[in-house]
Amino acid sequence: MAARANWKGHLRLSLVSCSVGLYPAVSTSAHLKCHTINRETGNRIKQLIVDSVTEEPVDREDQIKGCEVAKDELVPIEGDELDEIALESTHTINIEAFCRRSEVDERYLDRPYYLAAEDKVSREAFAVIRDAMKKKGMAGLGRLVIYKRERIVLLEPYGKGLLATLLRYHDEIRSPTAYFEDMPDGTPTDEMRSLAEELIERATRKFDPKTFEDRYEGALIALVQGKASKSGKRSKATKAAAKTSGNVVNLMEALKRSIASEKSGAPRSEGRKAGTKAPARSASGSTARKATTRKSASRKKAA
Repeated sequence: MAARANWKGHLRLSLVSCSVGLYPAVSTSAHLKCHTINRETGNRIKQLIVDSVTEEPVDREDQIKGCEVAKDELVPIEGDELDEIALESTHTINIEAFCRRSEVDERYLDRPYYLAAEDKVSREAFAVIRDAMKKKGMAGLGRLVIYKRERIVLLEPYGKGLLATLLRYHDEIRSPTAYFEDMPDGTPTDEMRSLAEELIERATRKFDPKTFEDRYEGALIALVQGKASKSGKRSKATKAAAKTSGNVVNLMEALKRSIASEKSGAPRSEGRKAGTKAPARSASGSTARKATTRKSASRKKAA
């Protein structure tokens, strides 16, 4: 396999065991890499690790873990001491339980990986576990130690392999109560709700992640390319990404305009949020528009 595994060990279900490798399912290598540089020289800035008290540089071999037991009180932990507390999950994912995938709250999902059999001898046992899970419609729950931390892992059949998603612990999830308890219920009218439902129905389509692009990343690349060519001018792509338009007066008007836009096939505007007021018109501008309207009406009567 071309990719390099982030973790290698064994997958075990009771007495069935097989050699597996864990591979990242996502990548950020396509992102534009930006660094902190010196404005004067254009050179990258180098960070130096120093002692917080003596302000003297600390060599890599002298850098160890220090666990905080009280404010400003740290207990040093050596690398060999960490090795002594190695758990079984350091080398083995033991499937401890099974559940329906739908039972797992989306907030607990952290990072996805691909889990694959590492050798020909392991493929049969791996396929047995994978196919049994697929037949029963179940996901497995286990643990593994990765990046010096034990993590819960959710295992699901995925093609010829398994999708292994690291889960957050319960104490890492914040309760929504503090954010939602003071939120007003709102009193949308039946007409507003009906218009919103029509918008949803018109915009409903099968999910395709390829239709979404990182527009900020594109604008940033265009900006970098423009500066790299020493033109000093913002490209059209950058200007287009930064442009906003629209003049939404209130929620009902926004819904009606959205429906009209959908029916006409015109692109939806990306202006102010619904519920915000448009800037006040100047008295002179309003008077001029009224005069123009009266002249137009008088011409029509004369005709």
